[in-house]
Amino acid sequence: MSVLLLVLSALVLIYFSIGGKTAAIVMSVATLVGVANDGWHLLSFVIGGLLLALALLITLPGDLRLDKFSRPLLGWVRSRLPKLSPTEQEALNSGSVDWDGELFSGKPEWNKLLDAAPAHLTSEEQAFLDGPVEELCKMLDDWQITHEHYDLPDKVWKFIRDKGFFGLVIPKEDGGLGFSNTAHSEIVMKISTRSVSAAVTVMVPNSLGPGELLMHYGTDDQKHHYLPRLAKGKEIPCFALTSPVAGSDAGAIPDKGIVCKGEWNGKEVLGLKVTWNKRYITLAPVATLIGLAIKVYDPEKLLGGNDDIGVTCVMVPRETDGVNAGARHLPMNTVFMNGPTWGTEVFIPMEQVIGGQDMLGKGWKMLLECLSIGRSISLPALGTGAGKLASLATGSYAYTREQFGRTISQFEGVQEALEPIAGYTYMMDAARLLTAGMLDRGVRPSVPSAVLKYRNTDLMREVINHAMDVVAGRGVITGPRNFLARAYQAVPIGITVEGANILTRSLMIFGQGAIRCHPFIVEEIEAAGMEDEDKAAKQFDGIFYRHLAHTTRNALRAFVLGLSKGWLETAPRQGDIQKYYRQLGRFSAAFALMTDVTLLTVGGGLKARQRLSGRMADCLVQLYYATAVIKQWHEEGYPDDQRDLVEWCLQTCLHDLQDSMRDAIINFPAPALRWPLRLLVFPLGATGLNGPDDKLGAKVAATIVNDTPVRQRISRGTFINMDPDDPLGRVLNAYNLANETAEMRQRLHEAIRNRDEDELDGIALLMGHQRKELVDWACAQGIIKADECPKMEEALTALYDVIRVDAFDADGLKALAKGAKGKRKVVERPAKG
Repeated sequence: MSVLLLVLSALVLIYFSIGGKTAAIVMSVATLVGVANDGWHLLSFVIGGLLLALALLITLPGDLRLDKFSRPLLGWVRSRLPKLSPTEQEALNSGSVDWDGELFSGKPEWNKLLDAAPAHLTSEEQAFLDGPVEELCKMLDDWQITHEHYDLPDKVWKFIRDKGFFGLVIPKEDGGLGFSNTAHSEIVMKISTRSVSAAVTVMVPNSLGPGELLMHYGTDDQKHHYLPRLAKGKEIPCFALTSPVAGSDAGAIPDKGIVCKGEWNGKEVLGLKVTWNKRYITLAPVATLIGLAIKVYDPEKLLGGNDDIGVTCVMVPRETDGVNAGARHLPMNTVFMNGPTWGTEVFIPMEQVIGGQDMLGKGWKMLLECLSIGRSISLPALGTGAGKLASLATGSYAYTREQFGRTISQFEGVQEALEPIAGYTYMMDAARLLTAGMLDRGVRPSVPSAVLKYRNTDLMREVINHAMDVVAGRGVITGPRNFLARAYQAVPIGITVEGANILTRSLMIFGQGAIRCHPFIVEEIEAAGMEDEDKAAKQFDGIFYRHLAHTTRNALRAFVLGLSKGWLETAPRQGDIQKYYRQLGRFSAAFALMTDVTLLTVGGGLKARQRLSGRMADCLVQLYYATAVIKQWHEEGYPDDQRDLVEWCLQTCLHDLQDSMRDAIINFPAPALRWPLRLLVFPLGATGLNGPDDKLGAKVAATIVNDTPVRQRISRGTFINMDPDDPLGRVLNAYNLANETAEMRQRLHEAIRNRDEDELDGIALLMGHQRKELVDWACAQGIIKADECPKMEEALTALYDVIRVDAFDADGLKALAKGAKGKRKVVERPAKG
């Protein structure tokens, strides 16, 4: 009895984070009560003594605990903590922590999520979306751009410049539009639903590049000169980071700048002799201002410091002697300007260093902080745009396409593909808006930006693949009629650029997040790295015991909540989704526990344990996206018509989270810890979170098929075109006509099915293109009223037109291969013979 009392007392103290003198007093009382109850029982005495000693240890006089316990512990901890390179240390110090820190804490404060200022648009930003963005989308013909011009038309380039698309986020006082990050995301997303090439052209100057870097780090002279020119499109920027041999390893950049004196505008000045060779650089073929990431060296000690100064960001005007650019890459048949740039010993003055001479060697931190913004907006917006386009077009197509006398959207196999298209698109949009809201609050979300880039581009691939399965042959024939081909071809671009997804998942998300977002690790690493042993020991002493209590509390929370299936966790009542809050709280505790155990046992070897790091990254991804869905539903006022979508997303995230955590545990690199971890995290087994059932899946599939407000919500932000000669407009026009004539067509199908074949007057032999004959027969039979016949014929014509595909004669294909306009014809019926 005394043992049970002691253990329960300790558990309660730790679970509720009660420490210090209060804990010592409680454990003393529990020990005395236990002894009084059981007498001097050896077991109770030993356990009580140990627990009391632990409580007293925390309350010992500082110097005694410091000398006897903390100093020896510091030496051991130093051997376990990951050792950071200078580049990694800069990455750790860049950016800021927001909601991601709550997920790593093990006990998220839900009010911080629900009360945070949401993403929103001003009236001016909405007017720009409804005006210039809408007008730009109308000007874009993706087939012509990608197969005839291999570029945006001149009038489009001019419109983009004149309307300020290159200065979306540049402040108004510097000539830009001064829009929010949310507006930037919405604009890129909408354009991407029309043309990926145009969207990339707009997004790059507004994300990572000279403009973004100048706004945050430029000198006053640099800002006054360059920002107005960039905002008005008088300068076209690019930023060159990737080198052929370095890839994503910034520490291996071979491009260099040597400090020297040279001539600039007729005067001898101090500057850099720059040599570089970059590739995959968007806008490089047309850029007039080339941003470069290089390593700067000062072998002659002209600056009086070290030889190796470090990564630096510079600007090189295109017309400078020795600059080479203009050749083009062709990324997966999308034709945004992309290509290599190189130069050998090109001299630039110190005034071309972004931020001036004082910013030499500080380029990596600059890049990381700006990259966290760009990665939170550009590619996540493209991924969400692809999902919205796929939802709108594929849901419409599934409703208009008929087989066996009924729409294919009624087939369970098709519904199984439509379901994730709708659910993942809603999920991507929610995560995009959560992160944009952070940016607008001034957060620099280094970890969420990696999460968002990785997951949204990965879900883009999932959604587009499912859409291609539904559209089938209609989606694989290239031509002006195809509304999915370009999105399908562009998928690998998003997966690959700005840090390939394999790298982002297996190294960046958890590797950076486990340290950056942990409430104690950063201070412990700082203590371990101090040269002053006394100072190091004091800082370590002030943090380690709180870390120990934090880990123990999360272990207890994970175990108790696992046993109770989350029911002991408190949860907000809004939305009536307490069961999901409880499960997310449970898994946050388990994730925090796994993080500490991983850092304790794997430590500096985490970079080599990329399967473990990847699985832990997947856990964080699911936590982040589930909470993003909750946040978005909260901001929209918990509309009931979105409940099926919300529940599908939450059930999917929790199921995938459970699987990722289970896989991380059963493959944990320290085998002796696998069973203890399974006991703590899954005391009742990894069961109970099975994901959405078929009934819910069918409802979610219907959200992009049925003409309802929730379908409009999922596709919100998509460019809508109802022109029957437009690739998307053709499908949407047919969809509207199919809805208008649904009852008429149902009468026609029933009439054909219910009559004997010899009574059909040959109608069963009519081919699909003989629509007039079919309508005339239906009218003659009284199946369709006379005033309904024109609308019926229009609908059948549109429905047939949707399934037609492009065909080219031999000369037309040869002309296309040469980049000229090919002769195209649409085959109405098979050729005779």
